[in-house]
Amino acid sequence: MPHLSERALILAPQGRDAAVAAAMLHEARLRSQIVGDLGELIANLDAGAGFAIVTEEALAGSPLHGLSDWIAGQEEWSDFPFVLLTRRGGGLERNPSAARYLELLGNATFLERPFHPTTLVSLAQSALRGRRRQYEARARLKELNDLAKDLERRVEERTAEHEAAVAQLHEVQKLETLGQLTGGVAHDFNNLLTPITGALDILHKQYGDTDPRSARLLGNALKAADRAKTLVQRLLGFARRQTLQTEAVDIVRLITGMRDLIASSIGPTIEIRFEHEAELPGAVVDPNQLELAILNLCVNARDAMPDGGHLTIALRQESVRAGEVPMLAPGDYVRLSVIDDGCGMSGDTLARAIEPFYSTKEVGRGTGLGLSMVHGLAAQLGGGFSISSELGEGTSVDLYFPIAAEQASETDIPSAGTSRPSQRKLSVLLVDDEDLVRFATAEMVRELGHRVTDVGSGVEALEQLRQGLEVDVVITDYKMPRMDGAQLAQQIGETRPSVPVLIITGYTGVSGDALNLPRLAKPFGQAEIAAALANLTAGDEKVVRFPTRAKTGA
Repeated sequence: MPHLSERALILAPQGRDAAVAAAMLHEARLRSQIVGDLGELIANLDAGAGFAIVTEEALAGSPLHGLSDWIAGQEEWSDFPFVLLTRRGGGLERNPSAARYLELLGNATFLERPFHPTTLVSLAQSALRGRRRQYEARARLKELNDLAKDLERRVEERTAEHEAAVAQLHEVQKLETLGQLTGGVAHDFNNLLTPITGALDILHKQYGDTDPRSARLLGNALKAADRAKTLVQRLLGFARRQTLQTEAVDIVRLITGMRDLIASSIGPTIEIRFEHEAELPGAVVDPNQLELAILNLCVNARDAMPDGGHLTIALRQESVRAGEVPMLAPGDYVRLSVIDDGCGMSGDTLARAIEPFYSTKEVGRGTGLGLSMVHGLAAQLGGGFSISSELGEGTSVDLYFPIAAEQASETDIPSAGTSRPSQRKLSVLLVDDEDLVRFATAEMVRELGHRVTDVGSGVEALEQLRQGLEVDVVITDYKMPRMDGAQLAQQIGETRPSVPVLIITGYTGVSGDALNLPRLAKPFGQAEIAAALANLTAGDEKVVRFPTRAKTGA
């Protein structure tokens, strides 16, 4: 308090020195307080004072360790001033005992008694001015300390942000590497599935009608192979970089098809509920990317319910009014809601939930890209994104998709029993560097009644053509050493432009040279390659696609 911090404390236990000094200070409008002993002096020093007037006899013969400890324990800004009243001459050469008081008191001024009022007041004012400068130094030092603490806090925050950004970058780099590895592994895995599927198709066709038990076993094996293909295609979506390929999609059918994948991803402790309206129109979406978005939201919900809970996926048609959903134009939409009863998010977390690289998960479990990717997908499709959450109350994410003008396709891929052969028997040149794939593909094509010449490289294929081999169609693998399928197709186009080339690929992406070529994804069965050849030779379409399986599995 100011009235304490600038007062004078007077310790003069003998005679009238205390009263006289107090009267002189009062006359000069300086506040003072008389204390009776060293203990009371120290107590008042703790409460606050501007300076102290102490007589020499008050210190003589008294234990001084308490005062010494107080003086030694002052803060770094403080050097408390004392005025010591002596009995005779104030000089150290004439008063040796004063030397030890000077060493004790530190900032001390000696005044010989009797003294003139002007001298005492002058010393008092000088001591008070020095004390005020100390208070100013204390304020500046506090400012510097506060600034240093703030700077240290900012450095710690920036360091933490930098470390978090580096950790997120490492996660993104790991995902990038994982995506590249996934593409290569999937290519090999699809190559392995192709001969399996082809052999099962051929065996099913040969023995399915004559042996019911074999038909059942082969049918189950074909279903398992198809599920393996679906799983690989879904996983490959995480590694893809491609523009959206939108179409009218029955989202109820899409979610029904991926329900097993969702269940295996979130675990047995979470109950899945799927609610939808009976008559729901199709929506304009990219089915591949929508599946990834749904799976991403379900995994996020799983992480919010470590002890289990309920996950609800709901579909309904909804009319949105202006301003009801951020950045969404008014109109009719299909709303997809993914709702959990997990831990929820605080207001601060919710406000940053869709920021890229923002994640509440520990390092190694998330990149902070999931919700931002889902938000971006909804916006890119011309729809909207909304999220609501409360701590302890769970989270609800709503996606809005434009309603399709046309009806969603429900056509399945032709089965092995309904393969559509070409109108005529073809001479086929088959090129694949994988022996197992080449053999299985050749057998499937031969079973369709076509004549097949198979070789293991693009160089061998060109040599066969140069030697006069007449072919109606060339089927070539895309990824091959020395010369890939696109390069082979380009050279065939220069010499035999009338011969169509079909690219078969298990790779996650193709180069620009192959984008406009007819393509068939591995693994495929006999029905699929039969339909591809029929479309290719009939000129129905330039790029071979089989939407149903790709929709629910890519």
